[in-house]
Amino acid sequence: MGLDVRKIRNVAVIAGGGAGKTSLVEAVLFDAKATERMGNVDGGNTVTDFEPEEIQRKHSISSATAYCDWSGHRINLIDTPGFINFIEDTKCCLSAVDGAVVIVGARVGVKPETCKVWEFADQYDIQRVLFINKMERENADFQNAVGGAEKSFGVSTIVLNIPMGAAAGFEGVIDLLKMKAVTFKDGEPAEGEIPDSYQADAAEYRKQLVEKVAETDDDLLEKYLEGTDLTDEEIHNGIMQGAMSRAFIPVVCGSAAANIGIQQLLDTIIFCLPSPLARAEICPVKGKNPGNDEEVVRNPVADDPVSLRVFKTIADPFAGKLTIFRVYSGTLKSDSSLYNTSRDTKEKMGNMFYLLGKKQVPIREAGPGEIAAVAKLKEAQTGDTLSDPKAPVVFERVKFADPMISYAMEPKSRGDEDKISMGLQRLLEEDPTLKFHRDAESGEMILGGMGQMHLEVTLEKLKRKFGVDVIMKTPKIPYRETIRASSSAQGKYKKQSGGRGQFGDCWIRIEPLPSGGGFEFVNEIVGGAIPRQYIPAVEKGIVEKMKDGLVAGYPVIDIKATLYDGSYHNVDSSEMAFKIAGSMALQKAAPKAKAVILEPIVKVEVSTPEEFLGNVIGDLNSKRGKVQGVESLPNGTQKISALVPMAEMLTYANQLNGLTSGQGMYVMEPSHYEEVPSHIAQKLIEAREKEKEEG
Repeated sequence: MGLDVRKIRNVAVIAGGGAGKTSLVEAVLFDAKATERMGNVDGGNTVTDFEPEEIQRKHSISSATAYCDWSGHRINLIDTPGFINFIEDTKCCLSAVDGAVVIVGARVGVKPETCKVWEFADQYDIQRVLFINKMERENADFQNAVGGAEKSFGVSTIVLNIPMGAAAGFEGVIDLLKMKAVTFKDGEPAEGEIPDSYQADAAEYRKQLVEKVAETDDDLLEKYLEGTDLTDEEIHNGIMQGAMSRAFIPVVCGSAAANIGIQQLLDTIIFCLPSPLARAEICPVKGKNPGNDEEVVRNPVADDPVSLRVFKTIADPFAGKLTIFRVYSGTLKSDSSLYNTSRDTKEKMGNMFYLLGKKQVPIREAGPGEIAAVAKLKEAQTGDTLSDPKAPVVFERVKFADPMISYAMEPKSRGDEDKISMGLQRLLEEDPTLKFHRDAESGEMILGGMGQMHLEVTLEKLKRKFGVDVIMKTPKIPYRETIRASSSAQGKYKKQSGGRGQFGDCWIRIEPLPSGGGFEFVNEIVGGAIPRQYIPAVEKGIVEKMKDGLVAGYPVIDIKATLYDGSYHNVDSSEMAFKIAGSMALQKAAPKAKAVILEPIVKVEVSTPEEFLGNVIGDLNSKRGKVQGVESLPNGTQKISALVPMAEMLTYANQLNGLTSGQGMYVMEPSHYEEVPSHIAQKLIEAREKEKEEG
């Protein structure tokens, strides 16, 4: 028998890096008796940070799931990454939950990455609870943290408990619903009367709480303004309805590391975040029938057809692929045959289990709203929908950001190219934000990701899991060449070597095309100066020469070539001769046509706290960038738009971290090509000449 869907809470724990997400999950699991001891990040023994790369770096690199039972409810937790290199994983996890606990530090406040994951939560319109963490730290300031969150997120909050003391004097919380003080010893709460020194603060916060509840309902507001006290039930229901409608965000506080205030947070999760059933009433689960694209609604009930979506994949060379999914409707059994509507394939479910970090707890079935995992599915990948073959549905996929940084790779050991490809294909299943391809132009193997740390971690996993050691190199920039003027030239190929010779003769005129014009070939031959069957050979020779370049060996773009005259020999002419003649004509025409080298320009958007704005703009200017504008965002962050040569942006992720103390973020996309300054063009030509000499 599956779990009661009304008593399930699927919750992601989200925030920027270093906010204490893993520590909070650790405290929750311990207090809910899901674990027997409380690990810590520094000790490398937490439930949800179990990958060697995470233990070494002391922060989450990949999301991990866990669960516990509290007050008769099942809470499924997803500990998500907060560092910018890995938060696309967080976006995917948010698509699979019904609510989120957002952590804000009592000392440092809201981080830029926290604003980013808040935006992800907005995209999925999910309910949230704020946890003001690290109240035990020096300079902790609860009021500032709440005020900063309201300003950064643009929301109204409702405070459900307040701290007693701060920093070394932090001793517990005051529950504003019960108006009781709660102190903690070894994580165990003890309820008592509110000390005199906190009575005034508690009364003021309680008054604000009741006012916000009254404002959610006209009848309650009228009652409140008449001076009649609201009942406990009215307050309770008002908070729950306000949280569900996101009229305000509930706030609680505590310390994950000191295990203070965690039980109150668990109560708030059950009280203020929706079950899958309540969530479906607010946001129905919609997909499409893959056969006719009609909208399909799936209800989180046991007798609806089975439907699920994969939100996480773990690649293991020994245990095989592990697929983590959320069931949206129906009851899934371990021997079910499902239809993968995303890939038009069949899947047979095998052994299923709940995950507690890396620990697997076997189950026979998973009901609506549940989060579970299955081993060794053949085709399913992150984002795929699986459903009852008789009632197919496909849910919308999560759209991931494009890679921000790319590196070329080569194996340390010769002959390992195939092992690199095979290992990376497995890791790409695990991490959809990675992109891997072999560059057709340079022949290099290119790995793209969200930042240098992302790629470094990927290559560490490649070595650990698949035994392949690689060297990362800066990839070659896709320079291009073009012409700036028109010119004409003759290409004449004549060869006699005894017997039949070779003869091809053509005159071409080349002209520049507008940016993006590509290549245009025009045949103006009249009177049979060149027989019709040889015309395509001339074009082919020009095209092949364009690939080889005119200045420094880079492909030529945006030119028009017109074939207007030539001659032929009845015996010696051939397609090969005219192909060579076409190539020769283009090469001869190039000097007068003012051939130049072009470089790719990227459009960059950089978000930074205002204090680093000048540094970032100055740095972009030093990279030959052109700042297009600066926009102030509601959270106080500044967004800079600029056009910058791609060559200057290859290691920008690390540079921006240094400029902004790790608080800056950027995205970039291809924009256009521009002519390379002459001093850089000369260096590129010299480098190509050197390559030819060495190669």
